[in-house]
Amino acid sequence: MVRVVQFLFVTKTIWAVVLALLVGSILMLSAGANPLYAYASLFGGAFFDYYGFGATLVKFSPILLAGLAVAIPLRGGLFNVGAEGQIYMGALFCAVAALYLPEFYWPLHLLVCALAGALGGAFWAAIAGYLKAYRGINEVIVTLLLNYVGINIVSYAAGGPMMEEGAPYPYSPEIPSSLFLPHIMLPTDAHAGALVGVLLAVILAFVLKYTTFGFALTTVGSNPQAAKYAGIHVQRQMVVTMALGGALAGLGGAFEILGVKYRLFHMFSPGYGFDGIVVAFMAGANPILVPIAALFFSGLRSGAQFMQRASGVDSTVIDAIQGLVVIFVAASLAIRFGESRWGKLLAQRRALDDQLTPVEKKNA
Repeated sequence: MVRVVQFLFVTKTIWAVVLALLVGSILMLSAGANPLYAYASLFGGAFFDYYGFGATLVKFSPILLAGLAVAIPLRGGLFNVGAEGQIYMGALFCAVAALYLPEFYWPLHLLVCALAGALGGAFWAAIAGYLKAYRGINEVIVTLLLNYVGINIVSYAAGGPMMEEGAPYPYSPEIPSSLFLPHIMLPTDAHAGALVGVLLAVILAFVLKYTTFGFALTTVGSNPQAAKYAGIHVQRQMVVTMALGGALAGLGGAFEILGVKYRLFHMFSPGYGFDGIVVAFMAGANPILVPIAALFFSGLRSGAQFMQRASGVDSTVIDAIQGLVVIFVAASLAIRFGESRWGKLLAQRRALDDQLTPVEKKNA
């Protein structure tokens, strides 16, 4: 019995998502729609339709990298809620490198642009890491506020010094076609950034488990005092951890420029950075599970239009379901399993059954 209860606790995030979908089905019923048909259209379009799956992968890349950007600092005891701003700064740095550096051998130039995006995100996150480590300022507040600063800096750049002449909307000139990321599902916009994100998730899982850097990161996250006693430079580790998370989000912004938009747009992200927060918590900050959670979330986003066309359910229902996922996943995180507690309750129950058995036999 204890093992069953423990299994339910281990898979509590899955049950939280299932519960969110069940509540979402009630919303569909109230709108006069068949939830089974609506969900079949949603997930069928997102994962089993060629063009729909291509659209899912387009959203998968930034959501995955944003999820990793939150998960890695979370393992280090830091809450990075600034992935959205880091995505924007990564896109800005990438666009500057793509538009203003002289063109050279394209694979190297493409790599430089991607690294520039990672550098932009790392710089933006390192500000919060430094203020947390050396000034004791709460990183949640700093990263949250830096989101809006980063978004507005990009809006200024896209609508000001970098704006294409005569453009009807704030955006930069198009980057050279030699810098476009390779596509993996032609003719959709799915690009190689999705594969890079999965590869990075695997590498980060290995680093966290088998390297001294990973040991230092998790030790600081679990017990900063013990880490300091072990000789780990806690403040420097905090800054590096936040910068690493920001670099991942910045890379997501760079891939949006190199693989999808091909320009720097004003307000180009629909909230990928905030989706990354939910994805990281759904995955329990485990890099290996982040791609699975990101694929589910990106499927919700891309499948909404299929659901709306097939069943008539407004796509705003998906926004409600995403909110329900956030609520139920957050609630599940507050639940803890203590084997000793459950074992004690079950032992008491068995003792009570043993006491009642002779009485029942006597009455029989």
